[in-house]
Amino acid sequence: MERIADIFWLVPVLPLLAAGILAVTRRPHRRRAATLAIGAMGAACCIALLGLGATLLHPEEPVVRNFTWMKFGTASLELGWVLDPLSAAMAAMVSFVGTLIFIFSVGYMAHDENFTRFFNFLALFGAAMLGLVIANNLLLLFICWELVGLASYLLIGFWYHKPSAANAAKKAFITTRIGDLGFLLGMVWLYAETGTLVFYDGGAGCLEAGGLDALAARGPGGLLAVPTLIALLLFCGAMGKSGQVPLHVWLPDAMEGPTPVSALIHAATMVAAGVFLMARVYPLLELGAPEGGSTTALTVITWVGAVTALFAALIATAQNDIKRILAYSTVSQLGYMFLGLGVGGVAVGMFHLLTHAFFKALLFLGSGSVIHGCHEEQDIRYMGGLRRKMPVTFVTYAVGMMALAGFPIFFSGFWSKDEILHAAHGWPVSAGPFWMGLLGAALTAFYMTRQMLYVFFGERRQRDAHGHEAHESPAVMTWPLLILAAFAIGLGFVGTPAWALAPEYLEGRHAHLAFGHLFSLEFIGLAFVSTLVVAAGVGAGWWLYGRRPLAPAEDVDALAHLSPEVHRVLGNRFYVDEFYAATVIRLNALLSRGCDLLDRWLWGGLTALVAYGFLGLAWVGKFFEDNAINRGFDLGCRRLDRGAGRAAGWQDGLVHNYLRALGVGFATLLLILTWGCQS
Repeated sequence: MERIADIFWLVPVLPLLAAGILAVTRRPHRRRAATLAIGAMGAACCIALLGLGATLLHPEEPVVRNFTWMKFGTASLELGWVLDPLSAAMAAMVSFVGTLIFIFSVGYMAHDENFTRFFNFLALFGAAMLGLVIANNLLLLFICWELVGLASYLLIGFWYHKPSAANAAKKAFITTRIGDLGFLLGMVWLYAETGTLVFYDGGAGCLEAGGLDALAARGPGGLLAVPTLIALLLFCGAMGKSGQVPLHVWLPDAMEGPTPVSALIHAATMVAAGVFLMARVYPLLELGAPEGGSTTALTVITWVGAVTALFAALIATAQNDIKRILAYSTVSQLGYMFLGLGVGGVAVGMFHLLTHAFFKALLFLGSGSVIHGCHEEQDIRYMGGLRRKMPVTFVTYAVGMMALAGFPIFFSGFWSKDEILHAAHGWPVSAGPFWMGLLGAALTAFYMTRQMLYVFFGERRQRDAHGHEAHESPAVMTWPLLILAAFAIGLGFVGTPAWALAPEYLEGRHAHLAFGHLFSLEFIGLAFVSTLVVAAGVGAGWWLYGRRPLAPAEDVDALAHLSPEVHRVLGNRFYVDEFYAATVIRLNALLSRGCDLLDRWLWGGLTALVAYGFLGLAWVGKFFEDNAINRGFDLGCRRLDRGAGRAAGWQDGLVHNYLRALGVGFATLLLILTWGCQS
């Protein structure tokens, strides 16, 4: 494990080197760009898998490597990386899923003229995200966090010629910066209280006894306690990055980027960074928690997650863009992850993060295959009948759909989501999050059934009757789908009650077989309830959209027939964007106009007044100089010149004139002397 830790820094550095080389690579070198990016990510994946294997054997103690970055006075700032179950699992997931998405992108972006630039941005993102997950210092994590934001901005706005893509990139960048401001303040405050931002440092790290004791000494628990406020400020950054209410508005619009971007950043990795951050600083979140109880920070995280899970699931039921449905599904599932962290701890939330990464990447890549096969069509109302035209995409997409919906036993989403619901059911603070999570699970099954029926079943519906026929995607795109589908099924079996390898591993413990847990009344009862909930969601979807042939796209949606007003509200995303436009954005515009007027008329007027005052003084000085100093000086010079001219007349070069002058002078001198002697 020590040897693996010594080379673990290569995990983010290899993609970073690839990004640096691609930044100076000419555009025509497409094959070289793809090979370099995929090779670097694949090599990083191999090292990450070695780290995963090492921590599976020894999950107890993290292995850290710290180094001094800079010194100021007697203090020094240390950075470093850590190899522990959390970092190893995340690095393996990010690099493995990232490698598959890189490969998929070769086919999806094959005809894009900016192919090389796209892989440059992908490699930069991969490096930043991998650096984030292995960081042993909150400052290094924040640096990589911001680089992830930059890469996200570049990739969302990759098709910058589209105004919608450029606007979505700006929206994502600005919205996440709002949360990052809280993150920055929390980080500075944590450093002020503990004197360090290193997570693990031989017992003196901010997440170890030394730092936690310093925070605990700041006063009793409660909303205004220093540890609680620091935790909530850090959670602000997590809310922005992971699209939690009310900072969720950027994530659905981010679907304007190429579909591999949606799969890599906004389903599997980047949006999970907020959940990872909360998992990493979990010792701070639970500081001062009573026995069997919850802290204020964990309670806030739980409620925000539960509200987001239900809120986004409701919106997804009335969307028609295939990627936007998945985007709101991602927001909802991220809410489940925060709910799991709040009620069950690191293992519960992170297990769902890992399973979700695979089946949601599968769904986004599957949607990209559908869009590619349907010649850039994204509205599900104009699809239909694709199961015959795109059989591989259909089968793999169905696997992802069932994993997301939580179909029992064979799909990973069932086990990870049930862990969250089980923990929420036993949460002593309130039963509200459990019921919200249960309703969200039913809605997830409903909107995914609706999407499957619209896209793959029924007859083909096209905007243009003479349009191109749908076709299956090439092998470079379908093979990643098959691999992800296998993980969407198999990954769940490492988190069952019988063999809770993933949860116990994430908690730093060795897993043990316990088949008796599968037959406990509590597990069977909750699994039965969740299965009924999924069945109800699927049944409702089939009842509305599957019993009879789907209506033409121009007709009213079946859900709108039940309640047009509710469907309108859901279709317009609860008017949150409009609310922001009418309040925050309008207020910002008014303040901007006010600042402009203030700048133009007050500060600009004062500046102009001062400028004119100095200009007047300059004119007075010029007048005084021209009419007093210069004129007097010129007059003196002219008189001196005339005097010199007269004196020059005595210098005519004639010797007899000089003798005559000497004679006159001599005579005058004798006369004066004679007169003086007589007197």
